[in-house]
Amino acid sequence: MPVSVEPGILEKIAATKRDEVEALRPRAADLEAAALEADAPRDFAGALGRRGAVSVIAEVKRRSPGAGAIRPHLDPAALATRYQEGGAAAMSVLTDSDYFGGSLEDLRAARAVVGLPVLRKDFVIDPLQVLEARAAGTDAILLIVRILDDARLADLLSMAGSLGMAALVEAHDGSELERALMAGARVVGINNRDLSTFTTNLTVTLDLLAEVPDDVLIVSESGIRGGDDVALLGGVGVDAVLVGEWLLGHWDPADGVRELAGHSTKGRANDG
Repeated sequence: MPVSVEPGILEKIAATKRDEVEALRPRAADLEAAALEADAPRDFAGALGRRGAVSVIAEVKRRSPGAGAIRPHLDPAALATRYQEGGAAAMSVLTDSDYFGGSLEDLRAARAVVGLPVLRKDFVIDPLQVLEARAAGTDAILLIVRILDDARLADLLSMAGSLGMAALVEAHDGSELERALMAGARVVGINNRDLSTFTTNLTVTLDLLAEVPDDVLIVSESGIRGGDDVALLGGVGVDAVLVGEWLLGHWDPADGVRELAGHSTKGRANDG
């Protein structure tokens, strides 16, 4: 049963991130050097863009404010291996410690044993976090429109690109989607979870996808609970799904990915 989520949790998380950024400032020069010296990023957008089938981004996550403990003692490397064996196109790794129990060590461990591109899923609000992500070997970062103003969103998106990384730009409603597209997002995540309440509803994706140009990749995130949901989303033109809690609750994550992968997707009616 989902745990209750305290009001203002997103604001609390953002405040925590501001403190984390301040702690990073003395390391800015070292992070920049490490980011520039890191191995070349893997092609996150390319991995999702295989037309004809819905791609699966499989998530490494220990807990969440909405669900509580999910798989607190997971082995990131073992889980990543099973995800790749099941046919995942990419991975998402939670790196927030205070609220999700993750770390960049989880990301490094998962990425080291697979050839999949890896998304750093965190609350990125500052260029220092982008450098930190690239220095750790990250291939793509999550940018949440709700916690960024337009100028910062555009700057972080541009910075990710300059470092060779992709960005999954996440929106939950029409206004946020418009802002994501105006900033130049090429991979848009439609989050079916309201980050203020942590409730989920797949109709969020169904209602918004017609507003996304056909040359922009759509990733439906949260609330996906099996192959039937993926078939539904693929049938209306979704390119990829990001799935965490359902996969992490599956007896075998590889079999879970197999159930989700391979469902056909079709082009959207709009031409952009």
